[in-house]
Amino acid sequence: MPRDTSSLKYLSNALAAAEQLTSSSSAIDGVPTELETSVRFAGTQLTQAAGVLLRLSQDIIAQAIVTFTRFWLGPEGGSLRIYSAKDVSAAALYLTAKLSFQPTSPRSVLNVYTFLLSKEASPLWFVNPEGPPAEAEPKLYHLTEGGYQAQRQVLLRIESVILRTLGFNTHVALPHTITLTYLQTLGVSSPEVARRAFEHLNSSLLSPQLLYLTHQPNALAVASIYLAARERGVKLVDGEWWEVFDVDREDLGFLVVGMQSMEAFARAEMEKWKGRAIPLDVEEVEAEIERRQMLEAGE
Repeated sequence: MPRDTSSLKYLSNALAAAEQLTSSSSAIDGVPTELETSVRFAGTQLTQAAGVLLRLSQDIIAQAIVTFTRFWLGPEGGSLRIYSAKDVSAAALYLTAKLSFQPTSPRSVLNVYTFLLSKEASPLWFVNPEGPPAEAEPKLYHLTEGGYQAQRQVLLRIESVILRTLGFNTHVALPHTITLTYLQTLGVSSPEVARRAFEHLNSSLLSPQLLYLTHQPNALAVASIYLAARERGVKLVDGEWWEVFDVDREDLGFLVVGMQSMEAFARAEMEKWKGRAIPLDVEEVEAEIERRQMLEAGE
């Protein structure tokens, strides 16, 4: 009797192909890989911060981050020399929320992004390296009606671009619920392990290795549990228990290393861009590329 797999598709994702990981539209357009990684990292943090201010649930925010990351993937993806990361972030969050049980209005999204992208008032280190004032005046991040109408058109246009680029496939399966199920199966009742596992899953959304695009939710769940249990000193069952959840040792090792490296990667990014904002729109990316070319030429 054939096995019914129709329901399993909701627990898995379409993963990135090898050629999509080795090349991107931005790289083809001459954006340095290291710069692309930094912009993508800042864009995921921007999406996270905006989702929190909009009071969206973490699963909606996580899905938006995955959608944002997918958009830049491969030669057929978006290019940083054509699309601004800040606009793609806003559109991905708006689109994901619209398809969820927590839709939010374009005005709410744009008000939040205007605040977060304010060079004087933003609390984000990669937008406002000097840090926000003790009490930011509302006029520093006020969105006028004319500005709203213009940005609303951009938001809706980029939303349609994202949909076309992704082939209208907006499905994102997350590992968080699976992680709780696996913990129960393993007999782990420690809330500290569960909390730490979720921390690894959330930080992995920002991973430069694109862990959510290269591995299925079950593998991410297993790796987060393995790492969290080891860090909290909780012994799991004997034997290669991860194989029960259809994860091999090689994938587990790769994911554990990737999750462990996130803190060092984030620190390195902050140090690299210390005192400078990460470019989040096309004009800023062009200016950064030109600056680097001038430095290389010794001008």
